[in-house]
Amino acid sequence: MSENNNVVVVGTDSHDIATAIKAEGFEVSAVDVGNRPGLEDGGIVDASVYVLTEVAQATSIPVAKDLNPNLKVVVYDDDTLPDFARGQADLVLDPELFDTKTVAAELDA
Repeated sequence: MSENNNVVVVGTDSHDIATAIKAEGFEVSAVDVGNRPGLEDGGIVDASVYVLTEVAQATSIPVAKDLNPNLKVVVYDDDTLPDFARGQADLVLDPELFDTKTVAAELDA
């Protein structure tokens, strides 16, 4: 695992990926709404990974990257990510194809 093991999970997390990430030894902050104050309160500035579980909040990706340009951005949702956010996402994973345990185990890769 990398030195910085802070992960911010934003959205409804209907697949409970936050629990799987915690089980892998990461420190996890869950944020319901990915606006600037929510991301800041959730610790995005010090995080190494940002996991978006609700593509309806895709506008939070550029906000998160503005606050922390070195973030690894993972989108974990079965909806389609809008074009404007696609270029800033490192991984876009469908929960139907990748289970939470597998995704969590690979976050520091």
